[in-house]
Amino acid sequence: MMSFKKVVLSCSALILATTLAACGNGGEDTSGKTEIEFFSQKKEMQGPLSEIIEDFEKENSDIKVKFTNVPDAGTVLKTRISSGDVPDVINVFPQNADFQEWAKNDIFTDLTGKEYLNNLTEGAAETYAIDDKIYSVPLTSNAWGFFYNVDKFEELGIEIPKTWDDFENLVQTIQNKDETPFAVSLTQADAWTLNGYHQLAWATVDGGYDGANDALVHSPKDAIKVGNDDFEAVADELDLLNGTGQKNATGATYDDAVAAFAKQEAFIFPNGTWALPAIQNQNPEFKVGMFAYPGQEEGQELTVGAADLALSISKDSKNQEAAEKFVEYLTSKEAMQKYYDEDGSPTSVTEVETEGKFTEIQGVTQYVFTDQQIVWLQKDWTSEETFHHMTVEYINSQNRKQFATNLNDFFNTMK
Repeated sequence: MMSFKKVVLSCSALILATTLAACGNGGEDTSGKTEIEFFSQKKEMQGPLSEIIEDFEKENSDIKVKFTNVPDAGTVLKTRISSGDVPDVINVFPQNADFQEWAKNDIFTDLTGKEYLNNLTEGAAETYAIDDKIYSVPLTSNAWGFFYNVDKFEELGIEIPKTWDDFENLVQTIQNKDETPFAVSLTQADAWTLNGYHQLAWATVDGGYDGANDALVHSPKDAIKVGNDDFEAVADELDLLNGTGQKNATGATYDDAVAAFAKQEAFIFPNGTWALPAIQNQNPEFKVGMFAYPGQEEGQELTVGAADLALSISKDSKNQEAAEKFVEYLTSKEAMQKYYDEDGSPTSVTEVETEGKFTEIQGVTQYVFTDQQIVWLQKDWTSEETFHHMTVEYINSQNRKQFATNLNDFFNTMK
């Protein structure tokens, strides 16, 4: 699941009411076992998670895990939490504003200092700390970068760009060969696909997460201006996508962009690691690789992403011990190896064997859980969707004055 995607408010009142009536906050089932509820937002991983739950129950015969996996899970979860019906264990997205608000409002158990956090990469959980307290256990992360056609790059003698200047030269080389550089969707409906590109432009120009948000949201009102060095540099980087996409890119959907890349109609596909299965489903007749967003200088490349499967425990759960046993089990190699082998998302669980697996995305995933991955910038924002839309609007229009106005209108509301 992409943490920045628009939540679609499509649940009917009847479905929601039925869902809420069927849920509860732990207790005992009819067999006398302790029952905990695990609420997942990873619909696409329902199969592996079901197997992991079965394995856990075999090792803990006194605990029953009720697996809740519903349509429009984000909306259902918000409704349940607002009504005080909080599941025992919840798959959360700790970079999101709603999670941060829930944590500050004492919804979740403080997990700071728990021994099982030592099963994770150092600093992984601390990245999402609220007031220096840990309320979530981040087990996997998504990441954003550029898929590329390895065979065509080798055929044209093109090397992976080490700097932004290299990247611009690479794009020009592809065009000089009468080929198309990018497979992109420049429609408002799928504007989210370039969220990572725009955020990384600010981050690489302004020195990382803090520098980008200092310029965007922690600056005075109307501080983003045409003529500012960072604004001009970011606009220049966005300009690289103007006129360099496949035919009909301005009307292309996400699926169209995937297909254009897989059919070799374009050699580079800007997107997140989650797009690999969609590409592979097209059975491309070439080797797929990925590289990170180039920085201003060599060694400054970055990726952006955030926790994808992260777990929190309800502070009001009647079965804290059972809930913690389940969370601890998810930090084990036994559980997360099964998950990783299906999902491929970088994992913070250090004992999981990843060498030689999902090599297509290694050019980006090598930076995950390091200082060359930033968290999605909207962690400091109150919303994000408008940012997606202004990205595509500017790429298509090239109107820098309007672009600066749109950015200020968006971020002024947060200042």
